[in-house]
Amino acid sequence: MRFLSDNTASACPEILAALQEVNHGRAPAYGDDEWTQRLDRCFSDHFGTAVRAFPVISGTAANALALATLSPPYGGIFAHEESHIAVDECGAPGFFTGGAQLMLLPGEHGRVSLATLQAAARRPRGDVHNIQPAVLSLVQATDLGAAYRPREIAALSGFAHERGLKVHMDGARFANVVAFLDCHPGDITWRAGVDVLSFGATKNGAMSAEAVIFFDPALARDFELRRKRAGHLLSKSRYVSAQLIAYLETGLWKRNAEKTNRLAQDIARAANAALLHPVEANQVFVALGVERRQGLREAGFEFYDWGPQSDGAARLVVSWDQPEDEVHALCAALKRIL
Repeated sequence: MRFLSDNTASACPEILAALQEVNHGRAPAYGDDEWTQRLDRCFSDHFGTAVRAFPVISGTAANALALATLSPPYGGIFAHEESHIAVDECGAPGFFTGGAQLMLLPGEHGRVSLATLQAAARRPRGDVHNIQPAVLSLVQATDLGAAYRPREIAALSGFAHERGLKVHMDGARFANVVAFLDCHPGDITWRAGVDVLSFGATKNGAMSAEAVIFFDPALARDFELRRKRAGHLLSKSRYVSAQLIAYLETGLWKRNAEKTNRLAQDIARAANAALLHPVEANQVFVALGVERRQGLREAGFEFYDWGPQSDGAARLVVSWDQPEDEVHALCAALKRIL
């Protein structure tokens, strides 16, 4: 019974059907096919504003290329110390930007607070001896499973823009937050001041399909050149684009997110006081203790340890194709051992 990661899940039938539909004949390459040409309109409809949308095949590529577009090599990128770009991307942001530095901030449940950002950004810009702050990068949902509310994003973005910073959002689990908050996708992106979004679909039922969404189309030209230089301009992009179109137009993004959120809430109720962070997407962090954690494994559950081994903490992630009886079994096991 596997709760390791939503990356372990299969691809949805709707995604496979979209791939089958485009898998015939010949189509123009390098984004000139009809499906990739539809992406701007499709994502513009989804967000309620005109955007530029570019398909890529991994979240790391989306984040690193987006940040490289927003920050010069001598720039600084404010991000939470637990963010994916800080701990899970093997230095990709620094590599793709040509040297930009991550300026890591603490924050409860993986969120950056306005007060923390203000304190970190006090140093005047322009001193030739210093890194020049260029970007604020937020994760939605955070790597500890929490969601930023629209007002929080608006406050952070407002301050960032006052300081001349661009705002990037890592949305690997973006759909889960939209479902959790029951809001419009625009409410936690462009309406709240986000300039660029790394839009994730792979963790929610797609097969290696992500996108970089520019709410400021003027930034997109530089991105196109960086994408080609980095080897991420796909010759057969119709296969990724068709997935993204199906993901949005069939409502798959919302159905899958609502299911995984609901099951994660079931696990959260079973864990009760052992929860380490709010459950506002499909990730559940639990303080089990070393012995109880091992007992859960011996009962047939697979999951990742979290933090130092001696802490006995675990991360449990629900996937779109998770059998509900596995969740019920996990809930019963947690109630029993806790």
